[in-house]
Amino acid sequence: MPLIVGLTGQSGAGKSTASSIFRRLGAYVIDCDEIARNVTSDNSRCNKELSRYFPDCFDEDLHLDRKKMADIIFSDDEKLKTQNAIIFKYITAEIDEILDACCQDYVILDAPTLFQSGLDKRCVAIAGVLSDTAKRFERIKARDSLSDKSISLRFSSQQDDEFFQKNCDIVIYNNSSLDELEVNVKKALEKIEEIVNGKKPKEKN
Repeated sequence: MPLIVGLTGQSGAGKSTASSIFRRLGAYVIDCDEIARNVTSDNSRCNKELSRYFPDCFDEDLHLDRKKMADIIFSDDEKLKTQNAIIFKYITAEIDEILDACCQDYVILDAPTLFQSGLDKRCVAIAGVLSDTAKRFERIKARDSLSDKSISLRFSSQQDDEFFQKNCDIVIYNNSSLDELEVNVKKALEKIEEIVNGKKPKEKN
């Protein structure tokens, strides 16, 4: 099974952009957002379980209203924990299936909720993407057309810069241009490969 390198960060920091650069540079990336969409597809087992706790977020075909769910969980910590506890087990099961079939030395696990899910404990290294609060706010406003209040609630439910600086082995800053982010990702990839090469078992002669 490949070694796992976590990639995480705050909303609007540019983690998905960094992830796409890692992929373009040849890294094997597992996108947990994509997996989350898969496990919460219409009438899925995950949706059936979620609907027992969040019935107002589903229609009769068990289609998830993601905006309605976000409005609920980002304004109530206990409901956020309930949602996470349900969805994480389905995401983790799908990740394990991918890892079992993977022949790479290591994978980059692109996971916005890496620490909340406990997947950080399986990583040999963790890279965190950080950006100034004002820039993050602008990006989410343009990307998701959310109200200022909704964005603030989302930010308040997430860890601050100090948490990521303390708990990540590598920090990738994204406060300038796309070109500068690419330079920072390339440097991060070099560090990742150094760590991975130090963790791989020695080949027998």
